[in-house]
Amino acid sequence: MGSTQSDTTTTGGLRPALYVAIELSKKGWLIALRGPTADRISLRRLVAGDAAGLLVLIERFRKLAAEAIGAGVAVLTCQEAGYDGFWLHRVLTAAAITNHVVDPASLHVDRRARRAKTDRIDAQALLRALMAYHRGEGRVWSVVHVPTPEEEDARRPHRERENLIKERGRHVNRIKGLCAQQGILHYEPMRADRHERLAELRTGDGRPFPARLLDEIRRELARLELLLGQIAELEVAREAALRAEQPDVTEAERVKRILTLRRLLAVGPESSTVLGHEVFFRRFENRRQIAAYVGLAPSPHMSGGLSREQGIAKSGNPRARTVLVELAWLWLRYQPRSALSEWFMRRVGEQRGRLRRIMVVALARKLLVALWRYLEIGLIPQGAILRA
Repeated sequence: MGSTQSDTTTTGGLRPALYVAIELSKKGWLIALRGPTADRISLRRLVAGDAAGLLVLIERFRKLAAEAIGAGVAVLTCQEAGYDGFWLHRVLTAAAITNHVVDPASLHVDRRARRAKTDRIDAQALLRALMAYHRGEGRVWSVVHVPTPEEEDARRPHRERENLIKERGRHVNRIKGLCAQQGILHYEPMRADRHERLAELRTGDGRPFPARLLDEIRRELARLELLLGQIAELEVAREAALRAEQPDVTEAERVKRILTLRRLLAVGPESSTVLGHEVFFRRFENRRQIAAYVGLAPSPHMSGGLSREQGIAKSGNPRARTVLVELAWLWLRYQPRSALSEWFMRRVGEQRGRLRRIMVVALARKLLVALWRYLEIGLIPQGAILRA
């Protein structure tokens, strides 16, 4: 399938190619194809998940293109990152096809046509972007770094924990809401004595809690207990994995980086794990590259003689970005004498509100770069305190 040769000729020109854009959805796939001699885009539909059918379709069009020009044809494909994960990318690359996984937020949107959105329009736009990228227009999109299956699997525990924490919050809020309807505003479902306190509650007008309501809250508490147990189980497994000997060199290096991050006061087990698996599992060439990967790089706005920054792009890894902003707040609390905290206080002082929230994002960006340098060259952030 496809060709393992380079996509460029020895003279520097582009090698003839079959371009394929795959628009993925739960119900079905829409495939846009265009060969080197075609004057229009061909569209074909496949059942969602039919990777074998996709390979057959690509091979058929590749043979037709090769016969039309009497020479070999490279196969270039692309897909948007999202719900379907990376399994299809691995199928295509195993078939010697050059596939690009693209950040959908990075694709240019035609303002004249953005009111209309169909799979057909999206597939054709994705194909045109692929053709432009092959011509050398590297800024038409951002290509997503595809993790190895091992790297992807290593992220499962902390992502599961993140989902469980959100679910825990929903149960807590439901219990508080049920209590508030009876005039009880001080009951805390996360307290260790939550069951004993529930039995003592009285409504705001002095009545015992209604029996059916009490049963409902107890069922909510039972579900909450299950979640708390699962979260604790994940945390125990996380710490055991860090202590265990790692036969894989890549995993051993990742564990080393996580433990190195934890030496810094303010960096806890969860933030070090998320950053270790979501950010510092790969190499970056410069600070702007790592800030862009997380979505903390400034987004420039230039029009005429006006040039200014619009704030962060928010096009990177949302989990890592959230953790870094939370970590920035913790850094101010636990590392108040560090150069980063002093930089923040010089600009913000005692001000509160919007300015403080904006500046803490800037602090998160600086902290990310400082942590990267700490891991890469051992440079401890200036004034930072290490754990004993």
